[in-house]
Amino acid sequence: MPLGWFGIARLGLVQAALGAVVVIAASTLNRVMVVEWSLPAIVPGLLVALHYTTQVLRPRMGYGSDVGRRRTPWIVGGMAALAVGGVAATAATAWMGANSVAGIACAIMAYALVGLGVGAAGTSLLVLLAQRVAPARRPAAASVVWIMMIAGIAITGTIAGRLLDPFSPARLVAVAAGVSAVAFAVALLAVWRIEGATQITGKVQATPGFRVALAQVWAERQARVFAVFVFLSMLAYSAQELILEPFAGAVFSLTPGQSTGLTGTLHMGVLAGMLLVAVGGSVVGRGSMRGWTVGGCTGSAVAVLALAAASVVGPAWPLRPTVFVLGLANGSFAVSAIGAMMALAGNGHAGREGTRMGVWGAAQAVAFALGGLLGTSASDLARLLLGSPQAAYAWVFVGEAVLFLLAARQARQVFGAATRDVPRFHSSAEEVRP
Repeated sequence: MPLGWFGIARLGLVQAALGAVVVIAASTLNRVMVVEWSLPAIVPGLLVALHYTTQVLRPRMGYGSDVGRRRTPWIVGGMAALAVGGVAATAATAWMGANSVAGIACAIMAYALVGLGVGAAGTSLLVLLAQRVAPARRPAAASVVWIMMIAGIAITGTIAGRLLDPFSPARLVAVAAGVSAVAFAVALLAVWRIEGATQITGKVQATPGFRVALAQVWAERQARVFAVFVFLSMLAYSAQELILEPFAGAVFSLTPGQSTGLTGTLHMGVLAGMLLVAVGGSVVGRGSMRGWTVGGCTGSAVAVLALAAASVVGPAWPLRPTVFVLGLANGSFAVSAIGAMMALAGNGHAGREGTRMGVWGAAQAVAFALGGLLGTSASDLARLLLGSPQAAYAWVFVGEAVLFLLAARQARQVFGAATRDVPRFHSSAEEVRP
């Protein structure tokens, strides 16, 4: 039976738990390495990139869940790996204060484990949502799950921030261990008996080896075009996120507190965009998913072009409203893209939902790994060549707008992709009808 709202909220708790552990590794530990231990910023940057890079194994993890035809073991196993990796990363960071070389060596293994955990749990969670949520509820379900993840990150950041004062390495490890333990327990309770027994009726295609399954998925034009869309849109999104605060400081002379508040405005816009899709997508119907995705990418392109204009105009430009609109467009396309993943996961060869979702997840992970590096290095290079931070940021924003427009073009092709090269099979959990 399709999941009701309570079941959707339970799976949202898993996403919230996942975000709670990741935010410690991706944010708190970065600050400790750079500020408390005076390490170069490239160290946490490379470690976070490593956690994204290991997620290129998402297709293999999704394939594993396809073979077993159950997603819950992969969610539980992934959360366990994530919890252990989160504690290990924190312990390694604490060790860097006494022995930076040994601490960094341990952190490399820990961040790799974090990435593997995120890949295993996140991929199977999306597949389970795709299989168990009714089509009419998918836009709202995607919004609910991602809003709960944001809430998990916000709650964890607030509570952990208070518990970390006064700071000490031992306190840091204790707080991280507590967050990881609570997150794992919440995820375990959330998925308890939610999947049910796997019952398959009718004739089901045998599952081939991983390479064959991956080649079958990549041969599906719709899956391939959607993977390119995910890569382009997430590349633009991640590049924009890391240069927003430096841009605000260099061009608008905002203080660190003011630029942090500007990031808060961006995230408020993202949340508003997600809520807009949740309500609008449910009212208009799932056919509107194409419009939300294309419109969100196009709106993001217009917003970053406005930021390029702001680089030229300077302090007279209404910066905060522009950033809010950017967040609104970002949230709209991001959550509608998740809804599209859920809708498209069952298209193509039967029994490949996990592999297909893994391909898209790997495209997102690679984009995030590259986005921050390309965004920051492009701004540095442009400043070196042009000799002006205003001109440098303007050209970088123009480049991001081009990426968003290319992503919008890909999104149009996704929903109109011809599937005659690969016939539409029923899901392996459905009865095969004549």
